[in-house]
Amino acid sequence: MAALAALAALSLAFASAAAAAPFAVQVGVERIALDAPAGFSDTGFLGSPKLQDLAESATPPSYRVLLYAVPEVDLRRFMAGEPMALRRYALAATPRALERERVGEAQFGVLVAEALQALGRAAGAGDLRAKLDAQPERRPLLLAELRREPNVVTVLQGTRVVIEGRGFLAPSRTFYVLETVTFLLARGKLLQAIVFTRFDGAEDLEWIGAATGRWIDELVRLNR
Repeated sequence: MAALAALAALSLAFASAAAAAPFAVQVGVERIALDAPAGFSDTGFLGSPKLQDLAESATPPSYRVLLYAVPEVDLRRFMAGEPMALRRYALAATPRALERERVGEAQFGVLVAEALQALGRAAGAGDLRAKLDAQPERRPLLLAELRREPNVVTVLQGTRVVIEGRGFLAPSRTFYVLETVTFLLARGKLLQAIVFTRFDGAEDLEWIGAATGRWIDELVRLNR
């Protein structure tokens, strides 16, 4: 029992350290300052292939993941060998092809416009679930543009996910997820910051907007 208690205390200490302070990552010749959103912990210090796979599965192969953060309770579960809920997560990544290039505001604007063009027009206000139900399953729907500045653009998108059941005892289940995608120009480097949450009600929509705003403000401040 003493050994288990010591292990739990050590896990908590590691989790607290992961959330304690910003850190720097090398992108080309620049060092970019990153920090996890409030209430989240970066997982990079664990060196876990499983967590690395989860992070990479949430981004295109053309991007390099710089930060993958999960709620602190999920990190403690993972370190205790328990399954994580993973109802929410956050990550930051950068395009591999641009790591050694310096991106200016004009090029940033062009790259963002190209990235958003495929999403089409924002769906606007209304019944969020109804809008997502009208979309093909797993196809992102642009819901709103939350922020537009010369070096920061944030959009909100939603997706409907169907998990197929196995017979009568396990019927199919439908989940709705929300994701903010922020394009950030930091010290001449293009970053993409993502905040993800499952959507169960209005509180999730409110949370993701506020959490994204606070996190992006902090990343901008750290990289001035």
